[in-house]
Amino acid sequence: MQRWLPKLVLAPTVMMTLLFIYGYVIWTGVLSLTKSRFLPNYNFVGFAQYEKLLDNDRWSVASLNILIFGGLFILICLFIGVVMAILLDQKIRAEGSIRTVFLYPMALSFIVTGTAWKWILNPGLGLEKLVHDFGYESFQFDWLVNPDMAIYTLVIAAVWQSSGFVMALFLAGLRGVDSSIVKAAQLDGASMPMIYRRIILPHLRPVFFSAFIILSHIAIKSFDLVMALTGGGPGYATDLPATFMYVTTFSRGQIGLGSASAMMMLGVVLAILIPYLYSELRGKNNV
Repeated sequence: MQRWLPKLVLAPTVMMTLLFIYGYVIWTGVLSLTKSRFLPNYNFVGFAQYEKLLDNDRWSVASLNILIFGGLFILICLFIGVVMAILLDQKIRAEGSIRTVFLYPMALSFIVTGTAWKWILNPGLGLEKLVHDFGYESFQFDWLVNPDMAIYTLVIAAVWQSSGFVMALFLAGLRGVDSSIVKAAQLDGASMPMIYRRIILPHLRPVFFSAFIILSHIAIKSFDLVMALTGGGPGYATDLPATFMYVTTFSRGQIGLGSASAMMMLGVVLAILIPYLYSELRGKNNV
């Protein structure tokens, strides 16, 4: 009985995971091959929904936006995170307080972050109005309502929230580097910038890869940030695949097309995740 007790305790969780995660993934894949609209039906049409999806202008905008948003978000977060981690690694005063301040935004939900930045970036309420009140009437910062620039407001808000978390990852990695290697390099006359560039940062490749995977995951599923900050607008200028899937499925009643977009998103996630798992498993086998 003692041997079977852990399995019995875990059985409900395993069954619910199989049913409500993998089961619904399979069901979504099936729906993407049907003509389902307001309600599911099982009149299979092959890959017609995927062809329709690729011809959809709104999906093209969403796909381009995820490349812009995801690319800038990941690169800027990595840069800021590395720089802040290196600065904090210098054993500065009040390090704990500073680290807490940088990490605090990560404790907020994207809904709160999006709402706060919507107020800050609103031309009639936030930063632009504040500068105007100081007498600089020519100042203009209307990215939130500018279709060509609105996608970058998502980058600003997302970087503000997530860069502190990346800093914490790299700071932990820096504190794990063998200090004897650094001391040996200093005895050889290497400067600290060269030590970080040539010795320490190359040792943090696993941290870089982990941060990249986490940030990619955040970028792909950034539905709540978009809905709180821009609502996908102006028009659908800030649509991402996640918002396209939601609007198509639940607002426009095109379940088959929405399911096809969800499966495309799953394919992107797997394209990122599988190489990571492969490298991890290969590394363990080589040990």
